[in-house]
Amino acid sequence: MEIEKYNPNTLSVSAILGLIESGDIAIPEIQRPFVWKRKQVRDLLDSLYKGYPTGYLIIWKNPNVRLKDGTISSGKKILIDGQQRVTALMTAIAGIPVVQSNYKKDRIKIAFNPFEAFSEDSDAEIFQVQDSSHLKSKRWIPDISVLFKNDFSDYDFIQDYCDENPDMQPRELGKIITKIKAIGNRLIGVIELSDQLDIDVVTDIFIRINSKGTALSQGDFVMSKIAADEAHGGNALRKAIDYFAHLSVEPAFYDVVKNDDLEFAATEYCSKLAWLKNETEDVYDPDCDDVIRVAFMHKFSRAKLADLVSLLSGRDFATKEYRDDIIDDTYAKLKEGVLNTINGYSFKQFMITIRSAGFISKKLVNSQMALDFAYTLYLILSQSGEVSTGEVKRIVQKWYVLSVLTGRYTSSPESAFTRDIRMIRENGVVQTLKDFEDATLSDAFWNVRLVQNLSYTSTNNPSYLVYLAAQVMMKDVSLLSNNVLVRDLIEEAGDVHHIFPKQYLKDNGFEKSKYNQEANYAFLDTQVNKSIGKLPPKDYFGKAKQQCDTKEIEIGSITELEDLMKNLETNCVPTTVFDMDYNQYDEFLDARRKLMAQKIKDYYYSL
Repeated sequence: MEIEKYNPNTLSVSAILGLIESGDIAIPEIQRPFVWKRKQVRDLLDSLYKGYPTGYLIIWKNPNVRLKDGTISSGKKILIDGQQRVTALMTAIAGIPVVQSNYKKDRIKIAFNPFEAFSEDSDAEIFQVQDSSHLKSKRWIPDISVLFKNDFSDYDFIQDYCDENPDMQPRELGKIITKIKAIGNRLIGVIELSDQLDIDVVTDIFIRINSKGTALSQGDFVMSKIAADEAHGGNALRKAIDYFAHLSVEPAFYDVVKNDDLEFAATEYCSKLAWLKNETEDVYDPDCDDVIRVAFMHKFSRAKLADLVSLLSGRDFATKEYRDDIIDDTYAKLKEGVLNTINGYSFKQFMITIRSAGFISKKLVNSQMALDFAYTLYLILSQSGEVSTGEVKRIVQKWYVLSVLTGRYTSSPESAFTRDIRMIRENGVVQTLKDFEDATLSDAFWNVRLVQNLSYTSTNNPSYLVYLAAQVMMKDVSLLSNNVLVRDLIEEAGDVHHIFPKQYLKDNGFEKSKYNQEANYAFLDTQVNKSIGKLPPKDYFGKAKQQCDTKEIEIGSITELEDLMKNLETNCVPTTVFDMDYNQYDEFLDARRKLMAQKIKDYYYSL
């Protein structure tokens, strides 16, 4: 028999706020930054005042859990859609401070003008976000939350207001006050999802109901689950994940966390994040989903975040019942996994691993998922003792490069994670990597597929990015230079030069898809690039060759023929370029792709 997926209902604004205050409904995002603009809060109040519909809230009930003594604990309800609307009501009506975009708590106060309420103008500004003018004005009620307080007296308020505004009639003001307070009785649609639904079904329902089609990641469900579980320190754990992600991008934010969030500062997590205040790493800035994924995969040997959501609910996958001891164990392991993931030493050593493989810039990274799994692999190997410490980095580097080259985590990454985690659990990392290589790295891959993969126009193509990483790791000198490294040009935003100049090809009838080929790209020092202009390759390479005899520099800085030929080899430029013009462009592209593919192969086997 098919279970009922949801139960539609309506609740008044006051009832919703009451259920949240009592803890019957948890708002997991209440501690995260409130992303609505203040004007949106004003607009919500205006809509409720005028009786306009404001959309549904979606609530997901946690399953009932069997406690150790055999009794059943009723699951808490979690608000998974509508947090912004409800948070807006909490700050504007209930007067509760919310976390702003700068992570500081503050009120959003909405002012009300009773005189404008009588206006027949549909665009009349009845509500406004409070500013200093509303505090000075006698006509404005500067903060409507006072009207909803339990000790609010209609009689006293009306009398005081009319004394200061003699042109306002007490009876009319009374009607207006009653209408404002009626906002608390406005009904909002509530959809309560069954506790028996799988997370994939919940996600699908969310997307179909949400008018904007906003994606809801499974990481969001995990954050919702842990934030709502105060008994297991879930909110502090959720903050640790959130703050780590934020500090990875804004290290200076640590002082705000330490000084303004005193409750979190008193937890063990705060000191664990202190290393980030001086961190400048930008190649890998994990977001909340990334932290959860890495923590879960390396600690639980599972990859589906839907499983983590179930485990956080206490699900026994064998009996399909929900037990309190499973929740206890899950939180203990997840906490350990998060602490491992945010550990300063582990993270820095992992980044040394990635950087020393040539991936020195975010510009060389096109797959956050591949980095997630590489970090997971690093933590697994660091703790398992399967290989020596020195071998850990080499294996992680090879796995990362190979997964990028083959697009292993590009399509359905979670399924690929699941498969790889299972194979690692059964066979170990070393054997799994060997099987991966044996199944993938055939001569056809290096000589055909990889060459074909270098025939695109995007500078974000993974094969091209690995080629650049190879140049970085091999300390390659840039084209036509004898001292400027490709590494330096990538880090300092050097020029990406068209070996067959773009304007030269355009002048000879080539389309964008043709002249913007990856095999036509090379990093150049800006001054060298300018000196080339739109000269045909045979002309400017000819000048570079000629200056090896005359020693009079015109192009680049190389004055020895042996150095010039080595420089071409380093940058995978075929020596036939000295005789090439646009008629040989296709021949050039084919030859250079093969040289680039060979360089990538040599690089991979050097790791």
